[in-house]
Amino acid sequence: MKKVEDYVRTIPDFPEEGIMFRDITTVLQDADGFQLAIDEMQKFLEGVDFDVIAGTESRGFIFGTPLAYNLHKPFVLVRKKGKLPAETVEETYDLEYGSATIEMHKDAIKPGQKVVLVDDLIATGGTIEAAAHLVEKLGGEVVKMLFLMELEGLNGRERLGKYDVDAVISYPGK
Repeated sequence: MKKVEDYVRTIPDFPEEGIMFRDITTVLQDADGFQLAIDEMQKFLEGVDFDVIAGTESRGFIFGTPLAYNLHKPFVLVRKKGKLPAETVEETYDLEYGSATIEMHKDAIKPGQKVVLVDDLIATGGTIEAAAHLVEKLGGEVVKMLFLMELEGLNGRERLGKYDVDAVISYPGK
């Protein structure tokens, strides 16, 4: 029986020397791999009380929407600044070189709603932490952060210590 990591392609020295890039396109390109990835992520939601799934642009959309569909939950988009048409709340966070801003519609999360945040990868944790701040600005509660992969060497889980964080696959290093 194959595991999700069997579908992940590793590309050494991309985008720079010493980095082992974990490519999820090979998971998505294989129907069995994609189904297995969603099924394995969904297992982490068993017994979790939540109202909404929110995913960060763009790979959080890929993994969050089938989970929302399977579990009959609404799906909320967390997008880069300037991509959403209605009134938004925004959060700016630091990147390795510079900063980024993400947004969510102001009416996407109602006060008191319990939210699961989904993305493909937890590295430093900056993007998903900013998404959590958006949920909290709107009065929601983040009850789970769920990822397909984790790069343990970048310490994202420690940064997100106050949240319940799970990943299907964990890789040492960065």
